[in-house]
Amino acid sequence: MDKKRIILTIFLVLITVTTGLLFTYGYFTTSVREEKQELTITSGKLALIFEDNSDGINATLSLGESVTKEFKIRNTGTQDVTTNMLFSDMINTYMEESLSYKLEYKTSEDGEWGLVETVRENVPIPIIPGDRNLAKDLTIPAGETYYYKLTFTFNDLDINQNSDLNAIFTSKFKLGDVAFEPGFIPVAVMSILNDQPVKGVNEGSPNFALAATTDEGVYAMEDDYGMSYYYRGAVENNYVKFGDFYWRIIRINGDGSLRIIYDGTQGYANGINNAGRLAYTYKAFNSQYNDAKYVGWMFGGAQGDPSISRYQAQTNDTDSDIKSLVDSWYKENIEDKDLGNKVADAIFCNDRSTPGKEETGWSEDTGLGYGTNYTGYGPTVRTSLWFNDVNKVQPRFICPQKNDAFTVSDEEKGNSDLTYPVGLITIDEIVAAGSGKYGTENSSFYLYKGPWYWTLSPSHTSYGCARVLVYFTDQIYYNINVDYSFGAVAPVINLKAEYVQTMIGDGTINNPYRFSTENIN
Repeated sequence: MDKKRIILTIFLVLITVTTGLLFTYGYFTTSVREEKQELTITSGKLALIFEDNSDGINATLSLGESVTKEFKIRNTGTQDVTTNMLFSDMINTYMEESLSYKLEYKTSEDGEWGLVETVRENVPIPIIPGDRNLAKDLTIPAGETYYYKLTFTFNDLDINQNSDLNAIFTSKFKLGDVAFEPGFIPVAVMSILNDQPVKGVNEGSPNFALAATTDEGVYAMEDDYGMSYYYRGAVENNYVKFGDFYWRIIRINGDGSLRIIYDGTQGYANGINNAGRLAYTYKAFNSQYNDAKYVGWMFGGAQGDPSISRYQAQTNDTDSDIKSLVDSWYKENIEDKDLGNKVADAIFCNDRSTPGKEETGWSEDTGLGYGTNYTGYGPTVRTSLWFNDVNKVQPRFICPQKNDAFTVSDEEKGNSDLTYPVGLITIDEIVAAGSGKYGTENSSFYLYKGPWYWTLSPSHTSYGCARVLVYFTDQIYYNINVDYSFGAVAPVINLKAEYVQTMIGDGTINNPYRFSTENIN
């Protein structure tokens, strides 16, 4: 591309809103304001003053050029201060490596500049509001003034940077602490969230006990890889076309891969009851049912052999019938079509944790998890099936037990027991998407398909029967034996982040996210 021009403006204020910065393609203005304010930190009452030494920045940059801003921090208190410098209220829609920064400091006005170790090299791409660390552990001794120089560079990446033409970078800065940084998403998934970085992902968490019958958009929750972004309610911009099938995005995983659930050979609007939205109907989870081990995606010993301990029941020796079925579907429809290279190895959580009756609320729960012992499993806690307490309905995307975190080759976070990177949706993902608590009807949100379908989440074992949670027509249901042969199956896969960035489309039913080779006619 041609060497283009970008414009950067810096505004300087103090402490709570320390420096404002606008970096965009177009006309700009600049202003300066100085204030003084005391900041209370855990080490005592301290006075820090962030001072501008000029009238801001008025700069036009070409690719490869930099702009520098100098300022100083005065500690007028009686104690040394160790604090962090933060990005605040940031919007950055540039490519992931287009903008880099470095921070330097000196301890006297005529001293030599030294490099400060920053949290990252490139300006981050935030997707939800919140503060992000720029540099940590900046110590300013009592009575001292330190001088800082912040340099931003518009990098020539030697690739097509046309997407930077209409990009925006704005930020303020402040000093303080960030106990937890809201997640960043790699550029690979920016197109999937479309203009969400500008609109902002919803802050906080919704009331999971309530059914989400309208388009509630995107929320954030931690998973095993970082910050995950999940779609909730009757959203209409999460359609994907892949492998000649339509899918719906469940969430963007913390590693940037895209978790999608099968939705048929054509696009279906929300609220449509159609068996065509499932890969299979009238299928059992497992033909054997009279042992706790049969709630497993895999289980210990052979079919028909009783388990004698929780450890044995949850050893991943033998495929469940439904796993064998889903594996065969994946091989035929993904692997054999040479599409497997686009599928990520991400965790499928078959949570077989046994927290006991104090947590599940089921008075007969032994917590033993093997044989015919009455046992309630972790997913029933987070859906509050027995307590039926709306305040306890709290789904999560972090798998409690590594043995239940099914992966193909990832041994660091997963169990590496899968043959293919395919599984089912969890009840946590269904609740997060807007099903509402147990017994709540919702036929409006995007996961409603009509026929009831299996999840990967165990329910309980009682009366000699192993049971798995399902989405039963239009609500969560818990009392389905694994050998019931009229359940439906909707495979779930994860698309690699590196391929997601090449997708086209806007996620609507008529223009789904897809690779350029995918035909939507």
